[in-house]
Amino acid sequence: MKTSKLMAMAALSALVTTGACTTDPQTGKQSISKTALGGIGGALGGYLLGDLVGGRRDRTEKLVGAGIGGLAGAGIGAYMDRQERDLRARTAGTDVQVIRRGDDLVLNIPSGITFAYDSADVAPEFRRTLDQVAQTLGQYNQTYIDVYGHTDSTGSDAYNQELSNRRALSVADYLSTNGVQSARIATRGYGETQPIASNDTDAGRAANRRVEIKIVPVTQNDVRGN
Repeated sequence: MKTSKLMAMAALSALVTTGACTTDPQTGKQSISKTALGGIGGALGGYLLGDLVGGRRDRTEKLVGAGIGGLAGAGIGAYMDRQERDLRARTAGTDVQVIRRGDDLVLNIPSGITFAYDSADVAPEFRRTLDQVAQTLGQYNQTYIDVYGHTDSTGSDAYNQELSNRRALSVADYLSTNGVQSARIATRGYGETQPIASNDTDAGRAANRRVEIKIVPVTQNDVRGN
């Protein structure tokens, strides 16, 4: 945690010293632009996405209560290898990206194929793909599932936060009604705070409008710690 704070302070310091601050000509007050803040989000995104929503202990207690056990040793990597292979096969030909980070998997789903403009309802044409994802996640049940909602910087911070929350919840609800145990799922909306591209271009904003599904193996160490 201390390291993350130092990273944030260093990033903020770099922005200030490189002229990323803007000055209000009327008041003389300085602030950091949304574009500059996006740089911080991109730099620290890996850290922010590294922790499970709600905390590992509470999440594990729910899984143990649902009768889900943990994986051990080399079996963890093999289990995630099989799940990655099946997810890639079932999302082939779509715009869904399957990303491997160590033993974790992240599905990057552009909101343009998931939701209509300004809507949190899963688009009918995407349900078949999400059905395939749900089937795979249901088959490999020894995992935590985090669903993250993200927006671009268009509109107010508060509205973007609320929209990202609703979209994450919508995908989570869809998964839970299609065979994925709700005890495994948690959600978080990040609004516009976690850009992966510049919000200064149409292509960048489109990339930032997305839903991510993070899949983390449940280990025997997690279970024993509860």
